[in-house]
Amino acid sequence: MVEHLLAKEKVASSNLVFRSIFIPPKSKSDTPQGSRWVESRQLPARHRAPSLWRNRDFAILWSGQTLSSIGTGVSNLAFPLLVLTLTHSPTQAGITAAIRALPYIFFSLPAGALVDRWNRKWTMILCDLGRAITLSSIPIASIAGSLTLAQLYAVSFLEGTLFVFFSLAETAALPQVVPNTSLPAATAANNAAYGVTALVGPSLGGALYAVGRIIPFIADALSYACSVISLFFIQARFQEDRPAARRGLRHEITEGLRWLWNNPLVRYMAFLTAGLRVGGGITLIAIVLAQHLGASPAAIGLIFGASGVGAIIGSILSPFVQRRFTFGQAITGICWSFTATYLLFLVARNLAALAAVLFLIELVSPAYDTVQFSYRLALIPDALQGRVNSVFRMIATSIQPLALALTGWLLEYAGSMVTILTLGGWFALLSTVTMLNPDVRSAPLLAEVHPAK
Repeated sequence: MVEHLLAKEKVASSNLVFRSIFIPPKSKSDTPQGSRWVESRQLPARHRAPSLWRNRDFAILWSGQTLSSIGTGVSNLAFPLLVLTLTHSPTQAGITAAIRALPYIFFSLPAGALVDRWNRKWTMILCDLGRAITLSSIPIASIAGSLTLAQLYAVSFLEGTLFVFFSLAETAALPQVVPNTSLPAATAANNAAYGVTALVGPSLGGALYAVGRIIPFIADALSYACSVISLFFIQARFQEDRPAARRGLRHEITEGLRWLWNNPLVRYMAFLTAGLRVGGGITLIAIVLAQHLGASPAAIGLIFGASGVGAIIGSILSPFVQRRFTFGQAITGICWSFTATYLLFLVARNLAALAAVLFLIELVSPAYDTVQFSYRLALIPDALQGRVNSVFRMIATSIQPLALALTGWLLEYAGSMVTILTLGGWFALLSTVTMLNPDVRSAPLLAEVHPAK
């Protein structure tokens, strides 16, 4: 339910998706007061932000990352399947997922400061090259007959480390690729890409795994190579000019920490996101439930495809949620909706019901990303984007490794029903606290937000 965690069709329908996201309303009467589109349409024509649909650089960035995300969706399903095949242990599958999340804790703070120093485009290019090489080691070792659980642990950690640097650079660069008024639409478009990933990735991953267990990892490595190629065609600069003089890395990290801590809304959203990341074990829960119901790897992929349909529809609806509700109303409503849909796992007694639950969860998730992510980017000055987002993500992922490992342990030793009830109770507690938080309830409209000093 958070950016880059729960992965967010046909060509004809996709055109309708993108037109509904990218093209602003035709008249003021069609636009709710306080929306970003109102602010944009009140400006003289020469100052209006161009349609996101016509933004060449964003289109290239979006296309390359959509293809890369589909590749990641393929391997994300194949990874736990491979670990379960080798070990027959959900605990080991949970540990492998937890190891991939550890770099967020270890490297987020220095990565954020370095991303604000380095050339962001070259950072993204080198990271994706490294991810392609890392993923390629799995099929190579498998063909050589030397694939081990230790290597899968190492691949998870290295891939997760490179993802930390890549994602921070991409997040920091987005306000330079699109204008502030287009951030909600850009976020919604990215969520639609995750929806396409959730629709195509698992289905394709299950089918490819059924053909050969190394095929999904080859496909993911190739998708990273395509991402690298696409980045070379983007003309926009990914950061503003920086002063030549550099202060110590510790001082720059402290600036990011201080900025986030002094902003109570962003600080609370970081801790809320950390709590919601406990739900990162949904993939493992759904896989275990599907296997108990006798589903094959290909069938499991199709079940997860339902979540992709939900994410696409949710991405279409999320800009409307942001325009028609205050920040507090939107975030609180999303948290309660997520809790309710998550608990439906308790009554998923067949594969169709399981697919329906995944559909509903992903229908809700994109709205959270769109609302909090675009709001946060609008608040943070460009010079601090990497550092503040790195602090946010470090906090947001602080309990994820333990939560993923605990989810695997609960599934193996306590059963799926106890696991679902335990996590469902946690989400209900978070929803209650969020509903009562004064900073969430009093947050101004996005149209009134300007970068805070």
